[in-house]
Amino acid sequence: MATQAIDQAKFEALFGKVLTNIGGAMSLLMAYMGDRLGLYAALAKVSPATSADVATAASLDERYVREWLSANAAAGYVDYDGERFSLSPEAELIFAADGDPRCLQGFFEAVKSTYDDEAKSTEAICEGRGFSWGERSPCCFRGTDRFFRPGYAVNLVDSWLPALDGVTDKLAAGATVADIGCGHGSSTVLMAQAFPQSTFVGYDFHPASIDAARIKAREAGVKNARFEVAAAKEFAGRDFDLACIFDALHDMGDPVGAAAHIREALKPDGTLMLVEPLAGDSLTDNMHLLGQIFYGFSTVACVPASKAQEVGLALGAQAGEKRLSEVLREAGFTSVRRATATDTNMVLEARA
Repeated sequence: MATQAIDQAKFEALFGKVLTNIGGAMSLLMAYMGDRLGLYAALAKVSPATSADVATAASLDERYVREWLSANAAAGYVDYDGERFSLSPEAELIFAADGDPRCLQGFFEAVKSTYDDEAKSTEAICEGRGFSWGERSPCCFRGTDRFFRPGYAVNLVDSWLPALDGVTDKLAAGATVADIGCGHGSSTVLMAQAFPQSTFVGYDFHPASIDAARIKAREAGVKNARFEVAAAKEFAGRDFDLACIFDALHDMGDPVGAAAHIREALKPDGTLMLVEPLAGDSLTDNMHLLGQIFYGFSTVACVPASKAQEVGLALGAQAGEKRLSEVLREAGFTSVRRATATDTNMVLEARA
């Protein structure tokens, strides 16, 4: 029991918010399962439809499908007219338009991975140690790639690279590019497809991710990109015109050391493009929904990943432009500027 008198109105408001979050947690799980089971795709094909129609389209048991549809209708994800269920065009974008940046299924899968790994995360926090990236649930790797890939497809070639001084001209003429912390290689493949005269190397210290990247490149028919298992402080390539880090520097144990190694691997007139989650420079600046989400991921994924590595600086997913710029300057870059930004990411340009 609370030992101090409470403000009833504040209590009821907070209690309502928490109940809403509980409902959201359950609805997110239903959304993730609906994607895996093909239920949103089935509903989109036969909408408006009864639960029996959707079950037939998805080749699933009607009773389970009816309950799933009911949960979605109660959440407002699916429309219900008293007899039939339907998926609005807006809902189809969010739940069933895989590859569209407005589809959130990759985000759902990434969130689900944090629940998969809760016991490991809690143990790491209790012991004050790290929890390495390679130990995480497979949902983490798939979800992260699936969530970020559409945003990269929309922004990387058409917006982010052109915002860098002189870089697209170099890429069009034929440049060498390192994509550090490339994960499943989506960013590497997108750039390689857009600039066939250039050569790209994706580096990641997680072997399974490099295997996935090689498959992705092969399936895309990309011939001007290769992938190697290597840590950011240890890759062997040199004389790059451009180096990129997409949403990965804050996960590194020694981001200063990694950035210094990258600077040494660049040509004298080379450029580092650093893409990081959008954040203000203080907690006060980040007291909003996006900050809530990023701090949560950072607690169970980003900080543990960094603490599992050498140095373990643990920048966190909301480090902010000031702190990131300090890291880059400590690594030897003399010029750092924000080149552009989206609603969720900032793009910094660093030069020696």
